[in-house]
Amino acid sequence: MTNLLYIVWNPSEVIFHVGSFGVRWYAMCWLMGLLLGTLLMAKLYKDEKIPDEKFDPLFMYIFVSVLIGARLGHCLFYQPDYFLSSGKHVVEMFVPIHFMADGSWKFTGYEGLASHGGVIGMIIAIFIYAYRNKVNVWTVFDNMGICSCITATFIRLGNLMNSEIIGNVTDVPWAFIFEKVDQYPRHPGQLYEAIAYACFFLIIYAIYKKHPEKVGSGFYVGLCLTLVFSARFLIEFVKDIQEPFEAGLALDMGQILSIPIIAIGVACMVGGKWMNKIGAKIND
Repeated sequence: MTNLLYIVWNPSEVIFHVGSFGVRWYAMCWLMGLLLGTLLMAKLYKDEKIPDEKFDPLFMYIFVSVLIGARLGHCLFYQPDYFLSSGKHVVEMFVPIHFMADGSWKFTGYEGLASHGGVIGMIIAIFIYAYRNKVNVWTVFDNMGICSCITATFIRLGNLMNSEIIGNVTDVPWAFIFEKVDQYPRHPGQLYEAIAYACFFLIIYAIYKKHPEKVGSGFYVGLCLTLVFSARFLIEFVKDIQEPFEAGLALDMGQILSIPIIAIGVACMVGGKWMNKIGAKIND
């Protein structure tokens, strides 16, 4: 009887075609997440009376840095043995193609993006953006902490539509059978993360509405990092490994990379005065 409750999951990865080009759910989820995050960030800048000309370049900084960071993070954290093994594979890190054995190539899109790498890329970009535009760096970080969970929610929904980052085999009645992978019922790890991130967004935004004065202290970015990567650490226990080398590890790569980010998040939450001093020095 339990088997009847399993969700058979095999959606098309393409929403529609424009000529021969297919618009994929994954790309659309990324775009929706970035759009909603950008609109909320614009509102926060307006509420904080930061000039529009200082907001305008932020989207490009974030978009480019997250994409590059997430791509390099996947290649270097999860598949360094492949991507660093030849010049052609190094090219594949940056260009969304795959070189075939016969010397030809095919367009693949960026198959593999790591959230930890995206966070690292975003942090670097925000420091550069704040310095060049003379905006308090911790105000930018806190605004990102308020907005980021909504973007992360849509990214994980994109993973769900791609049937990737799947969970372990299970007999829970809400298990998904990812037909593109196998016929076993599995934890929908992507959905667990998406639901968690959506809840975190509501929690963080509700706290912000009551305590807007905390923006600029590092509290909101710290809260975001702590909640998101604590959830990521825990949910990894019910997720399948992404690469074979993780099978021999006590913790998988996602958990190992989450630990220092959680520590950074806690430090941001409790180090408000210290954060403000750093922000002032960057803007001098």
